[in-house]
Amino acid sequence: MGYADVYAAWKADPEAFWMEQAQAIDWVTPPTRALNADNAPLYEWFTDAKVNTCYNAVDRHVENGRGEQTAIIYDSPITHTKREISYVELRNRVASLAGALRAKGVEKGDRVIIYMPMIPEALEAMLACARLGAIHSVVFGGFAANELAVRIDDAKPKAIIAASCGMEPGRVVHYKPLLDGAIELADHKPDFTVIFQREQEVAELIPGRDYNWHGFQYGVAPAECVPVAGNHPAYILYTSGTTGAPKGVVRPTAGHLVALNWTMKNIYNVDPGDVFWAASDVGWVVGHSYICYGPLIHGNTTIVFEGKPIGTPDAGTFWRVIEEHNVKSFFTAPTALRAVKREDPTGEFLKDYDLSGLNAIYLAGERADPDTIKWTQEKTGKPVYDHWWQTETGYTIAGNPAGIEAMPVKIGSPTVAMPGYDVQILDESGHPVASGELGAIAVKLPLPPGTLPTLWNAEDRFKKSYLDAFPGYYETGDAGMIDDDGYLYIMARTDDVINVAGHRLSTGAMEEVLAAHPDVGECAVVGVTDELKGQLPLGFICLNKGCDRPHDEIIKEVVKSVRDTIGPVAAFKLATVVDRLPKTRSGKILRGTMVKIADNADFKMPATIDDPAILEEIREALKPLGYANA
Repeated sequence: MGYADVYAAWKADPEAFWMEQAQAIDWVTPPTRALNADNAPLYEWFTDAKVNTCYNAVDRHVENGRGEQTAIIYDSPITHTKREISYVELRNRVASLAGALRAKGVEKGDRVIIYMPMIPEALEAMLACARLGAIHSVVFGGFAANELAVRIDDAKPKAIIAASCGMEPGRVVHYKPLLDGAIELADHKPDFTVIFQREQEVAELIPGRDYNWHGFQYGVAPAECVPVAGNHPAYILYTSGTTGAPKGVVRPTAGHLVALNWTMKNIYNVDPGDVFWAASDVGWVVGHSYICYGPLIHGNTTIVFEGKPIGTPDAGTFWRVIEEHNVKSFFTAPTALRAVKREDPTGEFLKDYDLSGLNAIYLAGERADPDTIKWTQEKTGKPVYDHWWQTETGYTIAGNPAGIEAMPVKIGSPTVAMPGYDVQILDESGHPVASGELGAIAVKLPLPPGTLPTLWNAEDRFKKSYLDAFPGYYETGDAGMIDDDGYLYIMARTDDVINVAGHRLSTGAMEEVLAAHPDVGECAVVGVTDELKGQLPLGFICLNKGCDRPHDEIIKEVVKSVRDTIGPVAAFKLATVVDRLPKTRSGKILRGTMVKIADNADFKMPATIDDPAILEEIREALKPLGYANA
């Protein structure tokens, strides 16, 4: 069956389709029905089932004779450490940790916050919670104390599991003082914390509250897997909300298992035993779905990588990991490949590594500009598949279903909607628009299994954020279009569609033009306030390493390119060269913050910002253009 047949089969009978996929999961009590619409438009899946995530991700592989297979490869160029953990070893470690948590009072339904760097123990902590039916909430390691405190007060955890420190190139990030500060700030106090002491920094423990990871496991009986209901929350993952209060995305257990298992073969085209690598962080949704759960549920080997695309030690580190560990499918963010391309524009480092075992490269996390895709295809000789999804969905909305049928790539499109997603483009009043027309991207309800059924303790906010704008649909917050072949194009966040003298224009389309310039390594376009036209586009450009041409010349060339490609209607004439762009730690460019700086508006420092000092550099770069209160 090709993609069209599979999608049509899902559309004809969604419940039969998902009941069939559910057969790949080991149930304590199998579901008797797929969809529960009793509380529509709040839909749930497999609610009458009983199941355990940890059993499906770890124990069943051991019981099926695959215990000696490597489950986790840990590769840390920062600490010069490499090790492998087999499925049987992983089961024993997770059962021991879960037993120690249980002995301290952690039970099914309790929340546990995990605040850890990219080390295997982070995955073990997640799986230990899943083993007990406890609901984990991973907070990106090194997050500011105030932001961690907000999440403690919302999730009200019984325990917090943390590491003594995280490692960045050239510096140690002191986690324990941040954790202590957060607990002090929070109204809710956890019963206890567990600290994994890293040799790079041993933290001071507070007697009676803090326990040593190894010490508190001594003499404790290992825990068995606790069955939970199909709609029991597997985890809460906070995504930054526009109001400043984080939104706790809830992930339901059964749908999560069924959907993620389906994606490993059908989207990423790996078989059990293959090595799969998502170069992300456990603090983000990609880390939950594709470093921890997806690969392990499917019986793959997953890589926990503690490093950066460049500087640990060089722009060849991705290619080294792929060759050394025989990675079959590789998933990263466009921003990571842009960093590699900017550092090594001619691809010299690639010549040192053999990528023959790699099937394909997958990109997600933000728009993948055509130039980065073309560069990666050309230099690696591998297919590059852009795919689109969100923290809220937990896996692909639109992608190239390589395990069903590798469809022709159209650069600039994440290809087509996956089974489970009826994606439509709507105008402001909620009516579908013609193919090729820009509009709001929405998904017809119900969303498929594994997607968010609600927000943690915030049902009204869930409805307001996602369901109210277009009744009967889930509002994605992205803008785009669908072409005559059914290929989807994500042009921008809805907020990034700017209105220039009455013309709705996509900043993403302008970024594509800027990125195509041979000297431009990275760029961003935002809409700034203009008295005459309402908004004007303003471009920020980072140049490739080694480029020494005059900035004025390059700016003139990109302005001309935008006018030639998009037309004078874009009114694109403002651009500035900067050394770097402000980003979140996951690599998303903080366009909204840049707009506020340009318009001299008040803004809250983004909690996830990689380096706050960049914002001052942006302010200074804008002043010569007459912005940022010049």
